[in-house]
Amino acid sequence: MEIVIALAFAAVVLFGADRVLLWMESRGHIHWRRKGRKDLSAEPTTELDSMLSEQPHR
Repeated sequence: MEIVIALAFAAVVLFGADRVLLWMESRGHIHWRRKGRKDLSAEPTTELDSMLSEQPHR
């Protein structure tokens, strides 16, 4: 019986966390499920990326 209660509690916690994250997404704080992720290949590279890339030094 305790395992059923633990599973139900875990389901409630996960559902609550999902609702909080969707609420934060509607306010514009994060991207969770509805808006999807950014395409990082379209973003410009940063200085650190260019410094760490394998280019021959002159």
